[in-house]
Amino acid sequence: MAAVALAVLACVFPRAVIGQSEMRSAASVVKPSTYVSVEPVPRGKEFQIAVVAEIARGYHVNSHKPTDPYLIPTTLTPLLPAGFQAGDPIYPAGKLEKFPFSPDKPLDVYSGAFTLLIRVTAQADAPLGSVTIPLILRYQACSEAACLPPVKILVNAMIRVADASATPHPVHPEIFSKTSGK
Repeated sequence: MAAVALAVLACVFPRAVIGQSEMRSAASVVKPSTYVSVEPVPRGKEFQIAVVAEIARGYHVNSHKPTDPYLIPTTLTPLLPAGFQAGDPIYPAGKLEKFPFSPDKPLDVYSGAFTLLIRVTAQADAPLGSVTIPLILRYQACSEAACLPPVKILVNAMIRVADASATPHPVHPEIFSKTSGK
């Protein structure tokens, strides 16, 4: 009987039934990866951390500067260990898109993939060796049918800090050459 009722609902309200069955957890919609611009990171030198976020097909997240104040912006917050200092995160421009739930007003969103950058300096007293720099990625993912609850995801950047005389070697040019960080 329940199967028949579900089949009738699917015919009458296909979007509502499909939307419920395809709903994902908010944390599973965005897959972030972290990259560091140099290896090793010498004490006293600046480097960059990139968070490349891949958004699941059919979803988007608000940009860092959403079109309405009630929309939740995407943010990146570093939780720096002692010996490190960071500038403000650098966010890419979003793309204005119209959705069925907002046909008259486009929303400033990220979809597909986007890259966030943050400049960090390893100070003279930064600990030598392997260091984890935690970052909090906050976003609210939405489909064309519904928005999921906002989520905060912990992402870690792993670096190796070396003496100030060490020579840093650029790594991940495929990410850092595309994003000037300006």
